[in-house]
Amino acid sequence: QVQLVESGGGLVQAGGSLRLSCAAPGRTLSTYAMGWFRQAPGKAREFVATINWIGGQTYYADYVKGRFNISRDNAKNTLYLQMNTLKPEDTAVYYCAAKGVITWEHWGQGTQVTVSS
Repeated sequence: QVQLVESGGGLVQAGGSLRLSCAAPGRTLSTYAMGWFRQAPGKAREFVATINWIGGQTYYADYVKGRFNISRDNAKNTLYLQMNTLKPEDTAVYYCAAKGVITWEHWGQGTQVTVSS
């Protein structure tokens, strides 16, 4: 089991920015494709962005494309999500995940992002 720990969430005004981080203490993430997901109150968890193991390929949900940027530093064993031009509808708990052969196998506990209007 890979323990993932998110950080960087908080309260920000609409139009502001936050950077989320995801680390795996004592474990390497370099062999995993990684992703960010989010879950707003009363809604299902939804995909935000993903990045392949070496960082050369990224993919974004349409509702964050052009505003969010996913990246990774394998030397630091850390995944990032830079979130710009935040909107109130971005308010959610954000989770990082590591992908196994087929499915997203390892999940963090989440970090709360709240965007005020």
